[in-house]
Amino acid sequence: MSNAIHITDLEHAINVWRDRVPATGEEARLCREAAALAEPYAMMIVTGQKEIPADSLGERARAAFDQVSTLK
Repeated sequence: MSNAIHITDLEHAINVWRDRVPATGEEARLCREAAALAEPYAMMIVTGQKEIPADSLGERARAAFDQVSTLK
């Protein structure tokens, strides 16, 4: 799959956001970016997909994913 996002890359991006902006509240609510990435990640797990097309991510999830490479 060209221009694909592998499940491990998506998991890494979620963990970067979780480290940067820890979950809050009694319900351990994820930050907005991690939550946006968690939706396609969960669908990949449910459907057994290892990769998804990059353009299948929603706008918020794509922005969060792309931003991970610029975080220090």
